Amino acid sequence: MRKLERQFGDFVIPYGMAKPGGYGIQAERIFKLLRRWIPAFAGMTRKKSFIIPPMTSSTTIPHHVAIIMDGNRRWARSHGWQAIKGHEYVVDHILEPLVDRCIELGIEYLTLWAFSTENWQRDRLELEGMMQLFRRAFTHKIEELNAKGVRFRIIGNIDKFPKDIAIQAKDWVEKSAHNTKITVNFALNYGGREEILGAVNAILKEREEEKKRGRENDELVGSQEFESHLSTAGIPDPDLIIRPGGQLRLSGFLPWQSVYSELYFTDVLMPEFTVEELDKALEDYANRQRRFGK
Repeated sequence: MRKLERQFGDFVIPYGMAKPGGYGIQAERIFKLLRRWIPAFAGMTRKKSFIIPPMTSSTTIPHHVAIIMDGNRRWARSHGWQAIKGHEYVVDHILEPLVDRCIELGIEYLTLWAFSTENWQRDRLELEGMMQLFRRAFTHKIEELNAKGVRFRIIGNIDKFPKDIAIQAKDWVEKSAHNTKITVNFALNYGGREEILGAVNAILKEREEEKKRGRENDELVGSQEFESHLSTAGIPDPDLIIRPGGQLRLSGFLPWQSVYSELYFTDVLMPEFTVEELDKALEDYANRQRRFGK
């Protein structure tokens, strides 16, 4: 099983001990004192990231991390820029390092909610800018990730996007189908209620067609049949859902799949959600106990 430790300078501290009252916190205090009083330690800095260590800790890494990418517009406006600049910054500077970090840690699935069904209500100029950004991302950025062995999947109704974007997205899903480093799911035109209604209607349609062929199915719908009609079919439920941006809600994100997910909320806006912020979320996750109702 994969494990985590924390590393301070050249000191490696068992990660499960890095909590209030634990030896890890004491070691960090000692390290700070060493830096203050011993010249040889003065130039050393704490490394703000996890490493894949020997099996010395009881902490596991989540298999599936999902991120609600919130706060792009607020970040842009705080800098006096148009809203689209926040979206562009995330695509150009944030997403690839996060994917790289997940690959490094052995996280198998990363889901990114990039566009919701409600986002169509936004200002026309912002929407046009976002569509151009999707075109650029599917032309250049996704190609870079594909070269790293990233598999892409789409959750949500991509067919509502402009036809060229939908074709690009589906092409990358097909081209990357055999990549194995990590699966990155882009939630595009995704809404949780719409997904559930879509699954219900698909099952009703199938049963009606069976009835027409003389094979009426009166069995109750089970969870396995229902899940097979969700856009996440074949993807494990997220272990950890992260929402940057300061909002304390899921806003309809993966309502069926998130029932046992651990939730992490932060005031950090998405354009500032760096690898270090991801590690903080993983640190918080690592100190939780998941019981699944037991």
